[in-house]
Amino acid sequence: MLAQDSIVFGVHSNTAPLEWRNNGVDQGFNIELMNRIGQLTNKRIIVRRKSFQQLLHDVHNPNSDIDVITVVSPVNMDRQLAQSDPIYATHAKAYTLQGKALINNWADLVGKRVAIKKGAFVDVYLSDKLQKFDRVDVDLYETGFQLLIKNQVDVVIAESFVARRLQPMYPSVRSSSDALIYGAFNFVANATKAEQMNQINDALRQLKLSGEYDLLVNKWFGTGREKVDLTFTEKRLFALAIVVAFISAAGLVYTGFISASLRRHAKALNAELTQRKLIEAEISELSQQFQSVLDGIPNGVTIVNQALQHLWSNDNNIHLLDSAEFYYIDNDVFNLKTAVFNVLSSQTSFTADMRYQQQFWQLQLHPIAYDQVVILLEESTEQHRLRQANEEASRLASLGELSAGIAHEINNPTGLIVHAVSLFSAAMKDLTPAASHYQKQNPFWLIAGLQPDVAIKELQYSCGSIEEGAKRISRIVNDLKRYAMPHIADEYTRVCLNDVVQVAQRLTANQTKAHQVSIILSALSPCINGDAQQLHQVLINLIQNACNASAAKQAEIVIETSVQDDKAILSIVDNGCGMNSATLKRITEPFFTTRRNEGGSGLGLSVCSKIIKEHQGEMQILSTLGHGTRIRLTFALAH
Repeated sequence: MLAQDSIVFGVHSNTAPLEWRNNGVDQGFNIELMNRIGQLTNKRIIVRRKSFQQLLHDVHNPNSDIDVITVVSPVNMDRQLAQSDPIYATHAKAYTLQGKALINNWADLVGKRVAIKKGAFVDVYLSDKLQKFDRVDVDLYETGFQLLIKNQVDVVIAESFVARRLQPMYPSVRSSSDALIYGAFNFVANATKAEQMNQINDALRQLKLSGEYDLLVNKWFGTGREKVDLTFTEKRLFALAIVVAFISAAGLVYTGFISASLRRHAKALNAELTQRKLIEAEISELSQQFQSVLDGIPNGVTIVNQALQHLWSNDNNIHLLDSAEFYYIDNDVFNLKTAVFNVLSSQTSFTADMRYQQQFWQLQLHPIAYDQVVILLEESTEQHRLRQANEEASRLASLGELSAGIAHEINNPTGLIVHAVSLFSAAMKDLTPAASHYQKQNPFWLIAGLQPDVAIKELQYSCGSIEEGAKRISRIVNDLKRYAMPHIADEYTRVCLNDVVQVAQRLTANQTKAHQVSIILSALSPCINGDAQQLHQVLINLIQNACNASAAKQAEIVIETSVQDDKAILSIVDNGCGMNSATLKRITEPFFTTRRNEGGSGLGLSVCSKIIKEHQGEMQILSTLGHGTRIRLTFALAH
C-alpha cells in the first residue's frame, strides 16, 4: 500500500488513556475512533509508539515516518501546528492516601514529594513554571500510585481518566483535590500534512453529525463507569459464578433446615431490630453533636498515640509539629516525639509558647489515656504582639517620666564639669611656662609629690579624661531622651537600604578594619519610607555590636539587602560568641547590657528597636551560644 493510502499515528504513552488489551488485542476509545477515521478517509491506520521527545521532533520534521501525533496537552498551551477539532477534554488532579489532608491548590504542594509522569501533559504544563515541591519523575501513573502506597511520595498528580481506572486496584488511594490542570486530546500534524488533517477533521465531523461519536463517548466515558481489564474481569466473573453456584446449592439444603427456626425467631428479631434502630439513631445524633462541637472549637485539636499516629484531627496546621522551623519561643529545638513521651511518662499536661517563622503559637499536650495524647494548637501571634506592645508601653511611660528628671539633674552638673575642665585645660597651658621658670629657681619644688613637668602632664591627661567622661555621660542622657521621645512619621522620605548600608560601612570602617566584612547588596535596590539618619544609627549600632561579639581573628560579618514579596529585608550576620536564651529575651530592654564592665549603657538596641517600630518594621534576632547571631530587619517596600 502506498504511503498516501495510510495514516501513521504516533502515540507517546506506553499506556495511552482509556486503552487496554483483551487477549493481546488493543481496544479502547482511541483505537475505535482512529479505525473509523481510517474507514471514512479510506486510509489504512498504522499506530507507532515513540517517546514524547521523539514525537515532538517528528511532528516538526516533514520527512519523518509519523503523519499525525495523538497528544493530551494543557488547554492554555500555544499550538502552532495543524491540529484536529477537539476530541475530548480531560483534567489532572492530586491523589493521596486516605486520611491525608486535602489539596486545595498548588500552594498546598509546597515541601511535598510529588510524582509526575515524565512526558505527560502535566509535565508539559509544569516545564516553564516554578516548582516549590520535591518532584519525583515516574514512567507511568501506576508507578506513582505504587510509590504512594510505599510512602515514597506524598502526592501523585494524574490524568483523571487513567486514575479512575487505577483506583479500584489501589483502594487506599483517594482523589484529594479539584482539577489542577485542564487538558485537551487532539491530533496534531506538521504543516505539510495540512490536507491530511483536513480529511481527519471532515471524518470527525461526520462522526459527530451522525451521532456515532456520541455513542463512542458514552461507551467508553459513560458517567460513573470505570473501564477495567476485560480478561481479568471475565476470569473474576467466571470464578464468582462457580462460587455462587456452590453457595446456592448449599444454601438450598441449609435453608430447608433453618426455615422453621427462622419463622420462630422472626418476631423476636423484628422487635430487637426495632430497638437497635432506635439506639443507633440516638448514638448517631450524639455522634453528630459531638463532631459539631469538636469542629467548632477554635483551637486545632489532634489525638495521637505514643507512635505519633494521628487518630483524629480537625487541625489543618498540624504539619507545623513536624517542621524544623517550629521551635520554642526561646529558640530551643522542639521535638514532638520527646514531648509526647514526657507527657505520657509523667501523666501531666504540658503547655509552651512556640514560634513558627513570623507567627506565635500556644501548644498544649494533655494525656487522655495510657498511650494517647490530645494536642491543642492555637495561634497567638496577635496576643503576643499586644502583650509586647503593652509591656513596652509601660516601660516607655515609666521611662518618659524618669528621663526628663534625669536629663535635668545630670546635664546641669555635666555642663559645669565640661566648663570647668575647659578652664583647667586653658590654665594648664598658661601655667606651664611659669612652673618651668619657678623650677629653675627652686630645683627641689614638687607638685603633689611629683616633678613639676610630670605633674602638669598628669593634670592635662586628667582634664582630658574628665572631659571624655562628661561627654560620655551626655551621650547616654541623649540616648535615654531619644528612647522616650516620640517621632513624627510624616517627616519620612524615600530611603534606599543599599545607600544606608554603604554609609554605615564608611562610618564604621575604623571598628571593622580587624574583621572580614562581606556586603551583599540587592540588584533591585530596595527602598522604604523612613528617616535615613535614624536608619544609619540602627545599622551602625548593629555593626558595632557584631564587632564586639566577634573578637576572634577569623571573625566574619555579612551584611545583606534583599527583596521578598512586598518586603525589603536588611540582615546582619556574625560568627561571634552568640547569646543564650535568657540574654535573648532581654536584649532590647532599656539599660540591659552584657558589657557593663566595658562601658556599655544598655540603650543601643532599645533605641534601635524603637526606631524600627516607628518605621513599621520588624526585628527578628536568632542567636546560638558559641555560633553567632543573625539579625533580620523587615520593612514594607515603598511604592
